[in-house]
Amino acid sequence: MADIAGLAASAAGGGLFGLLGTALGRVAGFFEKRQQLAHEKARWQHEVQLIELQQAAARAETEAEIALTDLAGSWRGLDTSIAAEAAMRASYKWVDAARGITRPVLTLLLWLIAGAIWLGASEVDRSAITETATFAATAATLWWFGDRGPSKGLPK
Repeated sequence: MADIAGLAASAAGGGLFGLLGTALGRVAGFFEKRQQLAHEKARWQHEVQLIELQQAAARAETEAEIALTDLAGSWRGLDTSIAAEAAMRASYKWVDAARGITRPVLTLLLWLIAGAIWLGASEVDRSAITETATFAATAATLWWFGDRGPSKGLPK
């Protein structure tokens, strides 16, 4: 009988240790799963940040390409303007004189308009309006008079 009691005690003890081991395994699995989820969350946050950085880089690249395209268009416009000027032939003296005085008169008027705007604008509006008018006047001045050397082969 002692053997049966020992066998029953061993079975009961083994069962208890088995249940205790299973419970400990479940508790450890819970903490392991929680740690794994925290790791996944951190990984996804990192990937979101990486995607945001890639989008910002793509935006910056697109803006740079747009600026380059605008600049290239401006240079093409200047080239076309210079080519159109070079294509004009000499005409009657009064036509050449009127053509020659047009740019200086327009430039002077543009600078007078810029000054009038500055004098007439309120303090709040003055900076933005003056910046725009000054930009236009400076651009016109440099565009029209930036390269006004004598042309070779044309009558003087």
